[in-house]
Amino acid sequence: MNGILPLWKPKGLTSHDCVAKIRKLYGTKKVGHTGTLDPEVEGVLPICIGQATKLVPFMQEAKKTYIARIVLGTATETEDAEGAIIEQKVVMDRPSSDRILRVLELFKGEITQIPPMYSAVKVQGKRLYEYARAKQTVERPSRLVTIYEIEKLSELDESNSFEIKVVCSKGTYIRTLCVDIGKKLGFPAHMGHLIRTESCTLTAMDTVQFADIEREKTFNNEAALLLPMLSGLKGMDRIEVDGALEKKVLHGQVLDKPTIPLNTDPFLIIRRGELLGIYETHPKDTNKIKPIRIFNG
Repeated sequence: MNGILPLWKPKGLTSHDCVAKIRKLYGTKKVGHTGTLDPEVEGVLPICIGQATKLVPFMQEAKKTYIARIVLGTATETEDAEGAIIEQKVVMDRPSSDRILRVLELFKGEITQIPPMYSAVKVQGKRLYEYARAKQTVERPSRLVTIYEIEKLSELDESNSFEIKVVCSKGTYIRTLCVDIGKKLGFPAHMGHLIRTESCTLTAMDTVQFADIEREKTFNNEAALLLPMLSGLKGMDRIEVDGALEKKVLHGQVLDKPTIPLNTDPFLIIRRGELLGIYETHPKDTNKIKPIRIFNG
């Protein structure tokens, strides 16, 4: 079985837990996810099965969309609702809707983030959360991420919280974004909840749950829930080849560069709607293209 399982990850499971369950349900070790979600976060988690695991590095680069709740007045050690409170401030001067909108505008585009201590980023061979649990401090490397869209979905309510929608690049910590927005508004803050609503162009409407997989498995029909591999690569250019070139692609040969203009590099090589390979411009000869991944049935 080769394809993409558009899983809705439930709360309470890690992304690795989901991979382990799917390995058992589909009877294969060739399973990989396309972007970690924290245990208490639910949402779209595309899972690659079989040869689709070759797509993981490309799908991880895709934009992701989240809905998050920012809670003003309280900061936690984990930057979310699960952590111990480390700072509090009474929200007396409640920010207006216009002020919140102006602050959100400041976070559009490329921004610098410092990963939270409770995260899986490695520093000197150890995960940051290992240092945090040991009550050790360590210098955290900053990273550049991109916020493509950010909008306010609700007004500040009686609990001093409001919801935002964020479309962002790989590696963005929404927890940290919530904390930084709170700081710009003049308050300690944390992320109250988080849902991922889109990943790799797959939305909540496309997803299935574990109960769906278990039901279909009783009829030996779990493969019917898999999407074609091309469904996870909608943003990449596609080149259709004939039968003669198909054989060369499947043998991983270097080819002449197509004359048609390309907007993405790498790009996809397909034959009759089936993904044959992912190619890129040859680094030593720009008139040639070479394979990065080959898919052979």
